[in-house]
Formats: sequence, structure tokens, C-alpha cells
Amino acid sequence: MNGWVLAAAVEIGGAGSAALWGVTTGAPGRRVVAQNMTTSALCPALLLLSQGYGRPAYVDLALLLALLGPIGTLVFARLLSDELERERPSAWGLTWTAAALSAVVVAAVCVPVGPGRAMVKLLVIGALLISGNVIASRALSGGFRGVRGG
Repeated sequence: MNGWVLAAAVEIGGAGSAALWGVTTGAPGRRVVAQNMTTSALCPALLLLSQGYGRPAYVDLALLLALLGPIGTLVFARLLSDELERERPSAWGLTWTAAALSAVVVAAVCVPVGPGRAMVKLLVIGALLISGNVIASRALSGGFRGVRGG
């Protein structure tokens, strides 16, 4: 076990257990926030595992997860809009913590990769993950002004 795999294990253990606890307990708003956190936890872990095991295919999985995770959160937010209207979940602390974790992991993985197409892919994954989770959290906490239905 190298440092990359150990970092992924710690990250999955901490963030994954918190996300699992949030998904299995609480109100629907809390569950949707935890679903969004699951994406924020698994994508950086896949990047760390990709570097630790030397498997570039894990980066492709992280790219797919960074694209589809926030979209899934937005779909759940739309489907559960009646339940979420009663109490708007607010998870800005979690969102910015997950964004910082994603930025640190992407920067750490970019260093050994070096300049090239792989680094561009990592930077795109980081941008998608951070912006997608911020947009999904914004939609969950009350939506955007001027947009009908949140």
C-alpha cells in the first residue's frame, strides 16, 4: 500500500461514512445533500486510486462521475421539490469543504502527472466537480433568482 492508496482509503472512510450516514437517516433534504456529498467524496478518491494503482481508466470514471453526479442531484431536487420547499437544506460548509478537498486532490495528482493531456483532463475533472457541486448545492438551498421552479 502506497501513500496514494492510503489517502484514498482515509478519504473514502471519512467522507464515505458521513455520506452513508446522511443518506440513510434524516429528512429528504438531508438525503439529497448526502447524495451530492457522495459524488464529492468518490471522485477525488478515484483520482487518488488512479495514481496509486497506475490505472488511467479510474480517471475516466472520475470524469464520468464529475459529470453525472451533480446532474443526479439536480434531478432529485426537481423530483423532491415539494418536500424540499418545506425546509431548504443548507450545506454550504460541506460544499466548500468538498470543493477544497477536490482542489487539493486534483493539484496533488497533477504534480506527478506533469504537463500534457492527462493534466488537462485532471483540471477539467476538478472544474466540473467543483462547479457542479456548487451549482447543485445552490439549487438545493433555494435555487437561483429569476428561474421559475428553482
